[in-house]
Amino acid sequence: MSQDATVAVTEAFTEEWGRIVAALIGRTGDWDLAEDCAQQAFAEAVRRWPRDGVPLRPGAWLTTVARNRAIDRLRHEKMKAKRLRDATTLLAGDPFEEDDPSRAGEGENGIEDDRLRLMFTCCHPALPLEGRVALTLRALAGLTTAELASAFLVSEPTMAKRLVRAKRKIVNARIPYRVPPAHLLAQRTSGILAVLYLLFNEGYAASTGPDLIRGELCSEAIRLARALTELMPGEGEASGLLALMLFQHSRRLARVDGEGDLVTLEHQDRSLWDRAEVSEANTLLQDALRGGVAGPYQLQAAIAACHANAGDSAATDWNQLAGLYERLLEVMPAPLVRLNHAVAVSMAEGPADGLVLVDQLVASGDLQGYHLLHATRANLLSRLERPVDAAAALLEAMNCAPSAVERRYLKRRLAEITSGSPSTPSSGP
Repeated sequence: MSQDATVAVTEAFTEEWGRIVAALIGRTGDWDLAEDCAQQAFAEAVRRWPRDGVPLRPGAWLTTVARNRAIDRLRHEKMKAKRLRDATTLLAGDPFEEDDPSRAGEGENGIEDDRLRLMFTCCHPALPLEGRVALTLRALAGLTTAELASAFLVSEPTMAKRLVRAKRKIVNARIPYRVPPAHLLAQRTSGILAVLYLLFNEGYAASTGPDLIRGELCSEAIRLARALTELMPGEGEASGLLALMLFQHSRRLARVDGEGDLVTLEHQDRSLWDRAEVSEANTLLQDALRGGVAGPYQLQAAIAACHANAGDSAATDWNQLAGLYERLLEVMPAPLVRLNHAVAVSMAEGPADGLVLVDQLVASGDLQGYHLLHATRANLLSRLERPVDAAAALLEAMNCAPSAVERRYLKRRLAEITSGSPSTPSSGP
């Protein structure tokens, strides 16, 4: 495939996948059919665009192909009258055109984004939380089963079964494809926020592939978070999550060097940070915190703000960070929060205190196979001048690291430790 066509297909996947799948699900009610037909449309683009050229409107081209494949499938399978009526509806017009008359009046909340409708459908309270998140990421962002399994730290067969169960539940329970009325929005909020959080995290630190950052996923998560805050302006946790995303996203240009290798927080060139995003995030966080008791996303945003607003690494207020992590543990006692709390404690009180907390996590087995647990332990051991133990921990981290970028970084750290180079604290990418 020519370079131009490759880029065009990649960009179209990022921009159009969720839109195509969401609209086909809305029209047919068949999740598998929607995904299959979307995949066929992109496969057709891979085959035809290098030969025929990239169409002027790639999204419309893909929409037409996917829609026609859905119509063909419905006809070929000789579905019952209702399914055939669905095909007729599809023929009536392009479901992605903003002026499509068949879309008039949809959504009593005025939401005109198919992807938000899809999110609210996936996040119905009848579904278990892990099923809501996984299904939405699959349908909305096109994450593969393997990528989802990595994000959830489960096996691929387990994730495949989880997706099947979620789809079956939607069909059997007749969960509607719509944004719920205002008085029911709060019931779906936690699931929606979890979806956006994991979507951004997969983009921020990709679980697979050659690159550390998948910018398209970060951008999609931020776009949808903005839409959600507009829908629910009084929801402090939605604003807190958007602020958290913006704080983290502001550092994207500094997180890798010219060769694509990871640059940890303390070594990043802060002149490359997007100060406009930091400013917007600060405003969002301040507004969110006025609402009263801070939830987990607001607390995480406050933690990110400590880093974003420090002039340099030495100016970071680690005592404040340790306190914020303690508050976060009260509402979100997750192993990853405990690990980050240990890092903050090591910087505020010393590596020996941090190592005690990390060793407790190792003993618990809660983060078994998680590379950053071993990388953090290696860093603390190095700061305590125990290079042999630190090297062993780094080798363990390298065996668990999910991406080539992170393995290269860990390999460099191992070389530094074994050569006797001075150790520096690591507070993540």
